[in-house]
Amino acid sequence: MHQQLGHITLLGVLTVAIVIYVAFASVGADLIGLLALLGAILVAFLFGSLTVEVDRSEVRLRFGVGLIRRTWKVKDIASAEAVRNPWYTGWGIRYLPGRTVYNVSGFDAVEITLKNGKRYRIGTNDPEGLERAIRGRIGG
Repeated sequence: MHQQLGHITLLGVLTVAIVIYVAFASVGADLIGLLALLGAILVAFLFGSLTVEVDRSEVRLRFGVGLIRRTWKVKDIASAEAVRNPWYTGWGIRYLPGRTVYNVSGFDAVEITLKNGKRYRIGTNDPEGLERAIRGRIGG
């Protein structure tokens, strides 16, 4: 199991939330400010980290507390390769032409290609280790 923390994501979301709260509270709209702050805290819990687990039969990932997750069967994976995402890929879940990206921090990832041709990029700060773990399970 490997967990990547989204330090910049967490800091950014919470900073913006505090600024919004203070702005609304200063004009007497405390409730709107509080709702914005709670919304930001929810985003932090949902997307503040990315945990990846590789076992004999599956590659699993989950964001934050685990409400958002994805699983692939090892038998369906054709290949795994350490890659670097371009800056415009961003963080979170991104549906891009030809691939889906799951990431919370940085630009390093492992791209898995399924036997049906679909490609997914899983963000990690240990791309070589994750690539090795997946390849070790798919026999590649």
